[in-house]
Amino acid sequence: MTIKVLIVDDSSIVRQVMQDLLSKERDIEVIGTAFDPIFAQEKMAKQWPDVIVLDIEMPRMDGITFLKQIMAQRPTPVVICSSLTEKNADLSMQALSAGALGIINKPAIGFRDYIQDSSADLLTAIRSAAVARMSKVRLTPITPPPVKPSTSPAIPRPSTPLSTSTRSSPSTPASRSPTPPKPTSSSNMTTMAERLGSPKLSADAILQAPSSGSVIPTTSKIIAIGTSTGGTQALEAILPHLKRNCAGLAIVQHMPEKFTASFAKRLDSLCEIEIREAQNNDKIMPGLALIAPGGKHMVIRRNGSQYYVEVLDGPLVSRHRPSVDVLFRSAASAAGRNAVGYILTGMGDDGAKGMREMFDAGAMTFAQDEESCVVFGMPKEALGLGGAKEVIALDHIADSIGKFR
Repeated sequence: MTIKVLIVDDSSIVRQVMQDLLSKERDIEVIGTAFDPIFAQEKMAKQWPDVIVLDIEMPRMDGITFLKQIMAQRPTPVVICSSLTEKNADLSMQALSAGALGIINKPAIGFRDYIQDSSADLLTAIRSAAVARMSKVRLTPITPPPVKPSTSPAIPRPSTPLSTSTRSSPSTPASRSPTPPKPTSSSNMTTMAERLGSPKLSADAILQAPSSGSVIPTTSKIIAIGTSTGGTQALEAILPHLKRNCAGLAIVQHMPEKFTASFAKRLDSLCEIEIREAQNNDKIMPGLALIAPGGKHMVIRRNGSQYYVEVLDGPLVSRHRPSVDVLFRSAASAAGRNAVGYILTGMGDDGAKGMREMFDAGAMTFAQDEESCVVFGMPKEALGLGGAKEVIALDHIADSIGKFR
């Protein structure tokens, strides 16, 4: 199947760069480009695309207004192309709530660097969007944030590392700064060579496989969630229904660097529980959900009865960073039967092997059902490997999480 793509961006250079990239792919055809949504509407009247790559800030009509019109008229997969600014990151979150399926970084000054660093992300986003079932996308209205109970103060971050021990033991935390260093070069960016030119790595590249019977049971549960395409809407359908006494959550959502902080902020504005982008040594606590930073792996560690997360650099695992496989394997190693895993909508197989490891370690494991998935890829693979113990509809996941303490 050839994927018909329409590029809508007010920069002629950006349009040309993307068109040149996509024209090299046998399964993708650029059927047109447009400098703003008004012109795009004229082209769509003649030929409707399978996927739209859409800028946000454009003359005559902004991208979010256009996106809402598309979703009301004829829901179509849309990938947002946004520059790395705080304002645009926030607008991108609004676009995801309005039905967009993914975000890619917009070419900036160094177009050669963009071709090297982000072309694989563009191709992956388009191919994932093309197989999405738009009838399953949940649209979230932009509503005022709920008032969080004033009697329950914000959960503090630890001011110092939890331990000064080495990282050799999976149950002993590392001596690390509570705040991970900010990237200072392109070394932390996902390159095309990493995604396409290197072997597909497993979670072995980040941490050892869990040892059978190595985890001492506790009474507290932790929740690990992994998702990709369609996951932003799925999380917005789940997390607002959780109460502040729910088990602590660690979440991997495939998303580019710089956007996960805005995503966490957006979710936090909708929820009774606290949600934030994870930092090194953040404790996993009841009523708190930690979102893995884009471009970093997040692993669950344990110190005594306390669970916390470690944020790591490292190679792509299952062609992703953050990787669901890494999160799930760490949950199996650190928590075993104290962990509960949910694998949600998404393309590919990231998380399938990790969920099997959670299952083998005694964890409760769930896969979102095909009927409610935007893309039934990751859950299907997890079921195929025998890692998911139960199949669950999206509308039942919040209640399921609420049963674990």
